[in-house]
Amino acid sequence: MSTQALIRRLDSRTADFTATLDALLAFDNSTDVRVNNAVGEILAAVRSQGDAAVIDYSNRFDGLNVKSIEALELPRRELQAALDSLPAESRAALECAAERVRSYHEKQRLESWSYTEANGTRLGQKVTPLDRVGLYVPGGKASYPSSVLMNAVPAKVAGVGELIMVTPTPRGERNPLVLAAAAITGVDRVFTIGGAQAVAALAYGTQSMPQVDKIVGPGNAYVAEAKRRVFGTVGIDMVAGPSEVLIISDGTGNPDWVAMDLFAQAEHDEVAQSILLCTDAKFIDAVAASIARLLPEMPRRDIIAASLANRGALIKVADLDEACAIANRIAPEHLELAIEHAEPWVEKIRHAGAIFVGHCSVESLGDYCAGPNHVLPTMRSARFSSPLGVYDFQKRTSIIHMSPAGAAELAPVAATLAYGEGLQAHAKSAEYRK
Repeated sequence: MSTQALIRRLDSRTADFTATLDALLAFDNSTDVRVNNAVGEILAAVRSQGDAAVIDYSNRFDGLNVKSIEALELPRRELQAALDSLPAESRAALECAAERVRSYHEKQRLESWSYTEANGTRLGQKVTPLDRVGLYVPGGKASYPSSVLMNAVPAKVAGVGELIMVTPTPRGERNPLVLAAAAITGVDRVFTIGGAQAVAALAYGTQSMPQVDKIVGPGNAYVAEAKRRVFGTVGIDMVAGPSEVLIISDGTGNPDWVAMDLFAQAEHDEVAQSILLCTDAKFIDAVAASIARLLPEMPRRDIIAASLANRGALIKVADLDEACAIANRIAPEHLELAIEHAEPWVEKIRHAGAIFVGHCSVESLGDYCAGPNHVLPTMRSARFSSPLGVYDFQKRTSIIHMSPAGAAELAPVAATLAYGEGLQAHAKSAEYRK
């Protein structure tokens, strides 16, 4: 297979480049009618029937045979047993990653503040943690302990009162790494429930499961659609799209490293996106050769090949300034600056979920153990949103304590504006405080 067949080659100098790039970036994140209908039915059933619907869907979809929600809740001792059963190397890695994530997020904690004006009026902001949060974690053969770390740790740092994890166990298959991560991070309760029914149970509450205030964590199309629909009843982190990496290269470094970094995103699924912007045509040739040589060695080569062919690109750019301008247009989830002297170029980037600076700052380290959160905005939403953090598990309340003098001073201002809006009761309410 030719390299061109593996991944497209583009040049920013061509007349149709912008249109071609926009077409490459376009992704329809809407769900199909079958998913929409199924999710609507599940949400309605759980909302009206509670435990009975959750049990029915869990038995039907996960091949279980349970009679009560209690049978779907794991005791704390089982989480600890999963942690204790891990090989020493796995446990050490999990604990190291958890500690690094915790250390980073502790610096994000918001604090309440206030100030007092000369007339005695006190204004401020009270910061409080959410009471209860639900964490969805894919289960079964899929193993995402990193999702537990990245969601549970900032919630606990924020001071969330109760953290409830849901994770499916198809045919009763439980993932020890996921359960061990729940033990390490101090998850309060774990239910072996998945799919849209788990989201519904968290959002609405049932006879045996309390309603949460916010739902976080990744899932399949059914989970994503369920989260989208319950938003407003509860908060959600985001409805994420396919994973993305954009690499900016000045032609220095090792082309094998760049090829493997592209693979690392492409192996997620066939619609993940991996793009290289490079100033050096010969280096692009070298990366293309690395892709062709390394791909057959990859266990997930079919997924990688489909991803690169569907949504990948190697793009020749005029210079690093142009590369940064294109990067800001793309607003990628992950941005790697594979540049010899990378630090000055960080200031040129306005839109990215996370920036990895220099040849050694590989995105896969960020996924697991660098410290910053790996839950990042996708589909160009880095233009207006941020990585998941402690602040997502805290809420802010305004504090307004008017002194008599302050109320008298501001009453005419408020009344004038209220009369201008035709709201006479507002105006009178203010004027009573003169």
